[in-house]
Amino acid sequence: MCQTKPYILDTDLLHVQITENIHRELDQVLQDSSAIKYEDRKRLPYTNAVIHEIQRFGNIAATGTMRSSIKDITLDGYSIKKGMHILPNLDSVLHDPVCWDKPDKFNPEHFLDKAGNFKSNEAFLPFSAGHRVCLGEKLARFELVIFFITLMRAFRFQLPKGVTEVNTKYIAKMTLQPQPFKVQPIPPQELEEQAEEPR
Repeated sequence: MCQTKPYILDTDLLHVQITENIHRELDQVLQDSSAIKYEDRKRLPYTNAVIHEIQRFGNIAATGTMRSSIKDITLDGYSIKKGMHILPNLDSVLHDPVCWDKPDKFNPEHFLDKAGNFKSNEAFLPFSAGHRVCLGEKLARFELVIFFITLMRAFRFQLPKGVTEVNTKYIAKMTLQPQPFKVQPIPPQELEEQAEEPR
């Protein structure tokens, strides 16, 4: 989960229109309510779609945990012998063009139907699947929603002066990590004051 958090800011900096859509939805739906609840995601389809797309596009686990075949089987024409070690490739599922319209682009519409309602996708497996699914999945989902909405309500993010782009290539370690980058958080009130100042 903590590895996913930098991708939130990375994404926010690169997609201005998406960020504006999030702020518009948050302002309309949450208005002045101070407490953010996990259940709020159901009333925030666009924001929920962005959170899911951050996890899909900026997935941190390229593979699932090692498994072993309990018997000889043939899968899609491949012979897998009993005891053979299998490493599921989660990244291939999260970027499969059969499952995603634009797999190599950040696109929250992967999780929205034509009416703008949130829709799930069975290929969304950032926490793996089956008996070896991540034990912290529920906590991570809860934390990510609260963290993301809190950040987006409190700040607008931009690159510092002199910085024009963010390197989106992964650093491959035990997990996939974003490149270090600098960000400038600005409270919305400060932006409003700047807009009101005479030029």
